[in-house]
Amino acid sequence: MRQQLTFTDLEQTAKKKRTRREVFLAEMDQDMPWAELEAVIEPVYPKPGNGRRPYPLSSMLRIHCLQQWYGLSDPAMEESLYEIASMRQFAGVGIDAIPDETTLLNFRHLLEKHQLAKSLFDAINRHLSAKGLLLKQGTIVDATLIHAPSSTKNAKGERDPEMHQTKKGNQWYFGMKAHIGVDARSGLVHHVEGTAANVADIVMVDQLLHGEETDVFGDAGFTGIHKREEHQQRSVSWWVAMRPGQRKTLSDSPDDRWAEQVETIKAKIRAKVEHPFRVIKRQFGHTKVRYKGLAKNTAQLLTLFALANVWMARKRLASLA
Repeated sequence: MRQQLTFTDLEQTAKKKRTRREVFLAEMDQDMPWAELEAVIEPVYPKPGNGRRPYPLSSMLRIHCLQQWYGLSDPAMEESLYEIASMRQFAGVGIDAIPDETTLLNFRHLLEKHQLAKSLFDAINRHLSAKGLLLKQGTIVDATLIHAPSSTKNAKGERDPEMHQTKKGNQWYFGMKAHIGVDARSGLVHHVEGTAANVADIVMVDQLLHGEETDVFGDAGFTGIHKREEHQQRSVSWWVAMRPGQRKTLSDSPDDRWAEQVETIKAKIRAKVEHPFRVIKRQFGHTKVRYKGLAKNTAQLLTLFALANVWMARKRLASLA
């Protein structure tokens, strides 16, 4: 049950203009499948007993989402709830009943303990599929680097052993990779895998396909993928971009002009895979790993991409309401 509004919160409702945060939260309040997500967590969520009464699951779930949307640590989330009325209203908590940072930490640990990030991701995608927004014909595969602290100035005097360095172009990076499979029609993410940064993109493709595709799209880094053993039984058309050097050699002959047109069409389709990356990095501010280890950071990536799916589909969801 949502908390009753305080006088401070009621003052906010009388404002003549809504802020961008208020508009965003109103959209997410409307579009998120809250009941389905709560049903995933409810079986393992603490029940009222003789001890301290737990905060409502609906509030804790909403606060967890707020942390992902705004890139807030547990202490920063607690302070934001005290300071920002729109966040309190969204979470359904009063100024006198705000969870402290330890409670927020324990909730995240609960999700990690029971490996619920994947289940929440799947629940959101089932909701989108039921709305007709996730189709099965085509998949775009790609990956992006997520930076990790390379400094050894910490208690153990070492970098995260599960992260790794890799070279892209002429620059070295340290961290992990987020590999995703994206629906070629809607641009929504249906598979997410996290690896160390040095794992080749082409190696992870088998885990990014749902098996019902007729077409798979990828950039030039996936050249030769059709020859790999794990894909020999797949009945799909592989649409892999031509290498830049090879494309530059195309002439003005009819065959080469046709090849150039095909490359342009493939590039327009592949462009959709960049949208989820832009959302989590620019919209949600996730440019560096927050935790140590691949498991925790992959769980966060699953949550971020699930939320990105809802954000990218918000207008279409509104039209279906």
